[in-house]
Amino acid sequence: MKRFMLDTNSVSHLLKRQRNLVERVVGASMAALCISVVTEGEMRFGLARRPEAKALHAAVAELLRRLDVLPWTSATAQCYGAVRAELERRGRPLGPLDLMIAAQAVEAGAVLITSDRAFRFVAGLKVEDWTLT
Repeated sequence: MKRFMLDTNSVSHLLKRQRNLVERVVGASMAALCISVVTEGEMRFGLARRPEAKALHAAVAELLRRLDVLPWTSATAQCYGAVRAELERRGRPLGPLDLMIAAQAVEAGAVLITSDRAFRFVAGLKVEDWTLT
């Protein structure tokens, strides 16, 4: 089964009900969708900064109940090391959390769903932007 990993900006677009992204997510099998544990951490950080946003807390809790959250493993760390070294050799570094998400998508063989163009420099990473028509 083909896996689709939503990155942090895609989850944000989903929570904001960006039409194209919502349509693609609704049309996908829930079993095919996942997020990185790094994205979960970023979501929880956002929630901690906005404790009064009860509707957002409820929406994130529901999303986390429905999506598979992939754990960080030793195999993921090994992939991270290789991806980071290659990007640095090519002078195309990513932010630390984006790099972790990219490596996890590569290791899992998942298509990364993102509107962040910086990911296109990661060798072996399949990227799709579901915010576009």
